[in-house]
Amino acid sequence: MKAFQVIGSYDASRVGYRKSIQRFNVQVAAADEAAAKEKVLSDLGSKHRKKRPEITFTEIRPLSPSEVTDPVVKHQIGEGR
Repeated sequence: MKAFQVIGSYDASRVGYRKSIQRFNVQVAAADEAAAKEKVLSDLGSKHRKKRPEITFTEIRPLSPSEVTDPVVKHQIGEGR
């Protein structure tokens, strides 16, 4: 597993309200960039009820173990011991 920084945004608007864009910046552990993107799509879809077309990605970049700040991701990549 490798660590990735995923940056993007999604449409957080509700019907009848003004347009609202919510930005996100998350760290995930995944085998490659495609798996990291899939993980974020899955998480945002389940937590915020967002459809895949409503989520846009700005950047997906690998992180070195020293750059990881999320303790769960550190454990998943084997650095949290």
